[in-house]
Amino acid sequence: MGRSAAIFAALGDATRLRLVTILCAGGMLSITQLSTGMNITRQAVTKHLHVLADAGIVRDHHIGRETKWELIPEQLSEARRALDFISQRWDEALDRLRLAVEE
Repeated sequence: MGRSAAIFAALGDATRLRLVTILCAGGMLSITQLSTGMNITRQAVTKHLHVLADAGIVRDHHIGRETKWELIPEQLSEARRALDFISQRWDEALDRLRLAVEE
């Protein structure tokens, strides 16, 4: 769960979450492709992608003069494990509360 905090912080922004969603569906995409339909500039999209890259969620590939971005699914799996751990602890706490109330 070490990197989970950075992952959740990066995904806490609606624009970055949308970029991750687009990358999940579209594979490797350029800034131009990622910017389509966004109400922000390509420079802003690039800044958001760098935040996601710093958290280890995406990576860039230079193909000729173009940069394409792709999702690193393993990082999202780590975040999922952290959420599963929290969910399990929450369920256990609810079970203890239910037992206490029923006694």
